[in-house]
Amino acid sequence: MVTANPATNAVTTTNIPRFRRGFRFQWEPAQNGHVLLYPEGMVKLNESAGAILAEIDGQRCVRDIVAVLEAAFPQADALESDVIEFLEHARQQHWIELS
Repeated sequence: MVTANPATNAVTTTNIPRFRRGFRFQWEPAQNGHVLLYPEGMVKLNESAGAILAEIDGQRCVRDIVAVLEAAFPQADALESDVIEFLEHARQQHWIELS
């Protein structure tokens, strides 16, 4: 299990991520990919980011999201650190919040 320094408020496997108010994740046919929409604009996501954000439902913790992704992508090795790194980036960009 990945743990983090509580003083940094970094993402851990027990956090439950959810999209911040005003952000909407969706498939955008015109972009041929997943996007994150917000009042000021849009972020076009790569396939990996789209796969991770597609699992955010505000109910499951990071550990559960990692388990779903590892089952969906069995050829990938040890996704936990990559998922946590991306979610930390998403948190710093204010796309998600954690509980």
